[in-house]
Amino acid sequence: MHRLITALLAILIATHASATTPKPPLAEKHPHTTVTHGDTLRDNYYWLREKTSTPVREYLEAENAYCDAIMAPTLGLQETLYKEMLARIQETDVEVPYPDGKFLYYTRTEEGKQYPYYCRKPAPDGAEQITLDVNQMAEGKEFMGVDDYVVSDDGNLLAFSTDETGFRQYRLSIKDLRTGEILPDHAERVTGIAWAADNRTLFYGQEDAVTKRWNRIYRYVIGSNQHELVYEEKDEQFDTWVYKMRSDAYIGIGSSSSTTAEAWVIPTDRPTEKMMSIAPRREGHEYYVDHAGDRFLIRTNDKGRNFRLVSAPIKSPGEKTWKELVAQRDDVMLEDIDAFKRFTVLSEREDGIPQLRILDADAKSYRIDFPEPVYLAELVQNRIFDTNKVRFVYESMITPESIFDYDVTTKNRTLLKEKPVLGGYDRKQYKSERVYAKAADGTEVPISLVYKGQERPRDRPLFLLGYGSYGISIDPAFNSNRLSLLDRGVVYGIAHIRGGGELGKRWHDDGKLMKKMNTFTDFIACSEYLIKEGYTSKDKLAVTGRSAGGLLMGAVVTMRPDLFKAVFTAVPFVDVMNTMLDASLPLTTQEYLEWGDPNDKAAYDYMKSYSPYDHTTPKSYPTMLVRTSLNDSQVMYWEPAKWVAKMRVNQTANNVILLKTRMEPGGHGGASGRYDRLRDAAFEYAFVLWNLGIKQ
Repeated sequence: MHRLITALLAILIATHASATTPKPPLAEKHPHTTVTHGDTLRDNYYWLREKTSTPVREYLEAENAYCDAIMAPTLGLQETLYKEMLARIQETDVEVPYPDGKFLYYTRTEEGKQYPYYCRKPAPDGAEQITLDVNQMAEGKEFMGVDDYVVSDDGNLLAFSTDETGFRQYRLSIKDLRTGEILPDHAERVTGIAWAADNRTLFYGQEDAVTKRWNRIYRYVIGSNQHELVYEEKDEQFDTWVYKMRSDAYIGIGSSSSTTAEAWVIPTDRPTEKMMSIAPRREGHEYYVDHAGDRFLIRTNDKGRNFRLVSAPIKSPGEKTWKELVAQRDDVMLEDIDAFKRFTVLSEREDGIPQLRILDADAKSYRIDFPEPVYLAELVQNRIFDTNKVRFVYESMITPESIFDYDVTTKNRTLLKEKPVLGGYDRKQYKSERVYAKAADGTEVPISLVYKGQERPRDRPLFLLGYGSYGISIDPAFNSNRLSLLDRGVVYGIAHIRGGGELGKRWHDDGKLMKKMNTFTDFIACSEYLIKEGYTSKDKLAVTGRSAGGLLMGAVVTMRPDLFKAVFTAVPFVDVMNTMLDASLPLTTQEYLEWGDPNDKAAYDYMKSYSPYDHTTPKSYPTMLVRTSLNDSQVMYWEPAKWVAKMRVNQTANNVILLKTRMEPGGHGGASGRYDRLRDAAFEYAFVLWNLGIKQ
């Protein structure tokens, strides 16, 4: 094996030097079989799972060398794109400060620095204190991620969590903000943090070391070195979580699968008390809890899939005492609630569009109006319970991220900051619209489009994104990097396919488990619609999806490889059967409620009917770029590696199939530094543009 890889590398160097097309690496075949329900899965590339083995690493390096050789002609375009993207960013910038206790908290960046500074200052205009210098923390490290950042009520202690590998396993640390000292107290694999009112008791979640399931909640007193287990979830399909409610009166503890949830509370001023149950677990019943005054506010799906809002008395919060405040509506999804002292904000979604509704103490309500028909709006950084203002972010495909404070009594909004887009960006030069494709069963599937100019595009290059899983909505947000596509005449689109959450819970239901095929046929229908309506053509259509969106890409290129000119996918979930049959892998058992349990024959057969790895047969595949990270914790690197190896020997066209693996620390989201992420974006955009015939 070692001699084979060495020979391949020598060939790559020689062919690149002679300016001829290099030959791709061909992975050795080591037959491996798995028999389930009498069906045999044959996997010639199972050996690529051996992460620490020299042959595996040499093969991945050979793939990287081949990818770099093929992409070498795009180096000039990559550099141009990088400089364009960088030039639009205000590198030295300060985010809008948000109040919390006696301080204003914010992050800021400095030109040339990869990471932000976490800061605070006494309100209203005291001297700045840097609470975390992430650039200093990252010195000598190739990856640095900060997740939790939670300050005690008295403002003295900061609990924060960091990941130095990209594997999304976070270490809890405590910093004394009075002295700058990092205390010896710590915990590993932390998933959430909440302070009690005594400013010394901390609740935190922890994930399993192997499966990465969020299965435990601990209570810890600073300096005690005693980590007390509060709750352990035994059901492998459930994850736990912990949070402090905005009222500061209760710690919330929850456990949920994708279909069922259960919650408990502990008073913050009595942190040693046992958890109080809100309502016992009941299969198929999801509910989530907030607090205001003498009642709990509960978002529940007990009367319908799209949830309703009820209240419950503090002393007896069980289901029998629930009082309806907002009914379940078939056409409106109640996605979240945020309780304040005198009002509640309902985050809703109707016709695929997010809405913010203000509900007052008398159960009267109204929606906040927004100026564009298609946009993203959501609450951000609202830490104060006793207030008449809420803060939200608003943006669209042509409007940059804008932070507003909204007064719920006067209904006036104040723009605090619109994210700068340097270089003379003029939104009037661009247009966004929403169109609808008809799926095979007659369902109308929304597509969000943005392009330069005011006239409807005709036969233009088009880059279409899809996801369609977990009930996650892909909203039409702004991205200044995307201007490098639009300014070159490319139309950018988002296909809001079933399996996502854009049109409520039923939209998710109709694209999971035994209806998963709808996700893929919806995307194909969207692509065909855009071609039929003249926006683009087959030879000008590039498509993309990441993670579960990578499963989408794998499925559609095996079903309709003729439909696409180029495909870019990152960290794709493509080896559905081998992964879902291996319960020892991270996150597998929780996924049964999304994809199905292959130990059930009907589910096994259905999952196999769309699994990209199992349907990779001789075909004329489009040009493809597949990216992954060796240290990805969500989709193991070997899934895309095996898939590319199998596609390459089954490719009947002259189109290249590229694999690019991040060998250094980095995870499911790629690089951690902002300049490194720009480099990655430039690389990916260069691939797309080059294959759409745009080379400068």
